[in-house]
Amino acid sequence: MMVACLGGRLLFGRGESPIQTDLLAMLPPTERHPMAEMAVDRLAHANGDRMVLLLESTDDEHARAAARLLGKQLGADPAFSSVVAELPDFDLEAMLAPYLAHRFQLLNDQDRASLVRAGFDPAQALAKRLNEPFLAGVGIRLQDDPFGWMQHWLDGAPWTRSPLMPEDDLLTAHRGDLTYVLVMANLHGSSYDDGIQRASLAALERASIAMRQQFPDVTMSRTGAVFYAAAARAGAERDVHLVSVVSTAGIALLLLWAFRSVRPLWVAFLSTAMGVVCALTVTLLVFGQIHLLTLVFGAALLGEAVDYSIQYLCARSHAGATWRPLDGLRQVRPALWLALATSVLGYSLLAAMPFPALRQMACFAVVGMLAACLSVFWLLPALLQGPARRPMSVSLVTLAHHLQRRVVALTSGKRRGVLALILLVVAAPGWWRLGHDDDIHLLVSPPPELQAQESHIRDITGLGNGSQFYLVHGLDEEQVLQREEALAVRLQAMVNQGALESWTGLASMVPSLERQRADHALLKPFFVDTGNLRTTLTGAGLKPGVVDAYLAAWPGTSLRLRDWLTWPIAVPFRDLWLDGGAEGVASIVLPQGATDVALLGAAADGLEGVELVDKPASVSDLFGRYRRLASGWLLAATALVGLVFAWRYRRGAWRVLAPSVLGMGLSLSALGYLGQPLTLFHWMALMLVLGVGANYAVFLREGEPHVRHRPGASFAGVLLSALTAWLSFGLLSLSTLPALQHFGITLLLGIGFTVICVPIATPVTEHDTNA
Repeated sequence: MMVACLGGRLLFGRGESPIQTDLLAMLPPTERHPMAEMAVDRLAHANGDRMVLLLESTDDEHARAAARLLGKQLGADPAFSSVVAELPDFDLEAMLAPYLAHRFQLLNDQDRASLVRAGFDPAQALAKRLNEPFLAGVGIRLQDDPFGWMQHWLDGAPWTRSPLMPEDDLLTAHRGDLTYVLVMANLHGSSYDDGIQRASLAALERASIAMRQQFPDVTMSRTGAVFYAAAARAGAERDVHLVSVVSTAGIALLLLWAFRSVRPLWVAFLSTAMGVVCALTVTLLVFGQIHLLTLVFGAALLGEAVDYSIQYLCARSHAGATWRPLDGLRQVRPALWLALATSVLGYSLLAAMPFPALRQMACFAVVGMLAACLSVFWLLPALLQGPARRPMSVSLVTLAHHLQRRVVALTSGKRRGVLALILLVVAAPGWWRLGHDDDIHLLVSPPPELQAQESHIRDITGLGNGSQFYLVHGLDEEQVLQREEALAVRLQAMVNQGALESWTGLASMVPSLERQRADHALLKPFFVDTGNLRTTLTGAGLKPGVVDAYLAAWPGTSLRLRDWLTWPIAVPFRDLWLDGGAEGVASIVLPQGATDVALLGAAADGLEGVELVDKPASVSDLFGRYRRLASGWLLAATALVGLVFAWRYRRGAWRVLAPSVLGMGLSLSALGYLGQPLTLFHWMALMLVLGVGANYAVFLREGEPHVRHRPGASFAGVLLSALTAWLSFGLLSLSTLPALQHFGITLLLGIGFTVICVPIATPVTEHDTNA
């Protein structure tokens, strides 16, 4: 593994780290509308390269002072491009001023209903506005909006619904006796870059220590992609170290014990290292980066790639003084080619999955197996010219021979049927207990501590997570805004019912032209007779100059989305608009505080151009579809391997295939007894069990005729191969990645059951049994 890392570093230099920790990069496209994937990526990365920090304390002054100190510390560190703690000076009135030109096109639902209702009295509406003790919301000047229509419309804008309000130049929220202050730090690069992660997290730790020293009563919650990416990377590094170091040490001890010499050890590792280096190099060339799943899986591949070297080393050991490298190569070549073909078949099925991570794993495995096998053909004969100084461990061969005889005895004659019945009775309850689970979090499970902090920040600040949103698409901006307004009617009904806290959408800030024209038409009757309106306004005490300016502003102009997007106040919401070119345009509507996901979906039912996008649910659905298909693929793969064996072994093909089939069946039963629900990754692992089990059966079948002088020697080589694979792949069951845990547990069971059944492939003769 060190050689592999060195090869990758030499090939790709010292640029950005090739390890991909972005979860979205591991997932396939799943949405029906092509712009939905664009929206998912937009929301995931819009705020992905920043830290969101929430400070809390029962002491208002301490919370604010701590936020200022933290902002100052982070702002002075080069790891961050900008830090927002104390808000810059801004004039909210100036930011809202562009709306004034469109004030006669902007009405909220209540004012619209009042104007439609018979008997509306403008003088009464004016008096109500003038007698309000405090102007609500952002405070539009009275002379610019004497009837309060624009003020009422602005009160419903998304920026007025946030629990965070500017206090003493800090974004502050209050709940009970606690004060919360928000600090945001933008990274100086991608959250998924290893160097950026280390620098920013170290800077945050230093700033946190300084803050806690002065304000020990202030606690901090944190969220951001950088924390999840760093946790995923740390988990992967732990897994790689565990799998590579432990499996390497274990395999080394096994080879030393089996061959009682250091030379076979380094030759086997050299061949395996070549396979891993080639796999890493080709994977990086093809994909540009390597996923966490591939990285850890590649470390475990060591145990299977060494199988080819082991078979060659076994042939050398058993040949004794008569050893000739090319004769040994001719002896093992048919078995290695056949084993390679079955392994490539099993791994290639992974490439049929739509998941980028699984395709990458397939590429890594196929290239690694092929390179390791070819190195045996081209490298090992040159390195192992002389005969082995010592034969294979007698205790290993004796153990293998004893186990082989026992299995053959139990599977011969009438005992075979009895054993089959016993196995069926024992396995059936396990099969009956099998369930399934397609949760997306089986791919990568974020640390619970980070999830809890993110949930806490979302609860206090009202910031959504973007995993569920509405995509509203159409041919042009007008059609999109009209469709969003139709959705807003249903969302408001959910708010009224308590099923939703609020939502954020562009139509609440830029109504459709159709809506604006309708609102303008409602106000037009009052401006037809400007004399009456002037009398009403001056009678209420407004100065003539103010009245003249207000009347001169009529009829105003319509507000267009493309113009609004250029305004400063639109900056936080620009990511909600998508321009898909030939695909049309779309907006994103973010629901917040939903209590029933089914109601969210129902709100979009029957609305043209509106759909609820739930990326986790859609990926889980895809997991489920492919899990259901995987059983059929496994049957097809088994049949294909059976045809290859039939071509090679004729009537004896069933014996070579039986160990894999039994291994898979018993593994499924064991998973049922263990209470493990089946996932797509269990089925993928079973496909690998098919390939690995077929390898072992082929090794035994092909190797047995060459070692009749030493009964059990061929099966000893199979046991040694199985132990190395069992050690490497079994360690995946300890991985922090749930998907690899399922791989590891299934392969641990599958390899164990299969190797026990392998003697079925070539029963020993009566002479050998009595030996």
